[in-house]
Amino acid sequence: MTDKTTHFGFKEVEEAEKAKRVAGVFDSVAGKYDLMNDLMSLGLHRLWKAFAIEVSGVRAGDRVLDVAGGTADLSLAFARRVGTNGQVWLTDINNAMLTRGRDRLIDHGFTMPAAQCDGEKLPFPSGHFDCVTCAFGLRNMTHKDEALAEMARVLRPGGRLLVLEFSKVWQPLAPAYDFYSFKVLPWLGAKVVNDPGSYQYLAESIRVHPDQETLKGMMEQAGLGKVEYFNMAAGVVALHRGYKT
Repeated sequence: MTDKTTHFGFKEVEEAEKAKRVAGVFDSVAGKYDLMNDLMSLGLHRLWKAFAIEVSGVRAGDRVLDVAGGTADLSLAFARRVGTNGQVWLTDINNAMLTRGRDRLIDHGFTMPAAQCDGEKLPFPSGHFDCVTCAFGLRNMTHKDEALAEMARVLRPGGRLLVLEFSKVWQPLAPAYDFYSFKVLPWLGAKVVNDPGSYQYLAESIRVHPDQETLKGMMEQAGLGKVEYFNMAAGVVALHRGYKT
């Protein structure tokens, strides 16, 4: 690939084109995003996110940034943890997803800031947050290294970055996982949101995303220390955690 192209699933596209295509995916699926998450993971995504919350170490009074927070699963949980003296920012580059997340927070009685912004260019001061999280969003970013550097930048020294993302599955399960990913997911997408293509992209984007060890190295290059990861569902998902040095 040249410096001007990147992956959109298995396709090689211009960098500017990827942003437009990813926007189209999430504009299409936003309305039933949470339902599809439950169907695709058999509800397991709720356990993965609950584990991320526990590992985060977030407490009352902390400042938290939820990058690519979408429909606000993590933001809502963090809002309950930080209390009235804390702060949680919900951010997403996609307006349709951000709007659903903001409305959901309000419906649950939380009036907290929400910002539409690019994870590669965060509009926050350096050293501001105690914890930054990115759940199932890094995979869709064009320059993952730049996004990780930005998330590290806005952390205070000793602050934590958590990246929850699809990863490399345990090899003996790969054939079954491939069948599920490339046959079942697009079928579900067709039946539930009338959009099999977006879930074909989901399956492909997982395959070109860095594996556990590669992502660990990228986080270290971004200036994070004590980076470790926790495999879940036999590596279908991994939670990476690193500390601002």
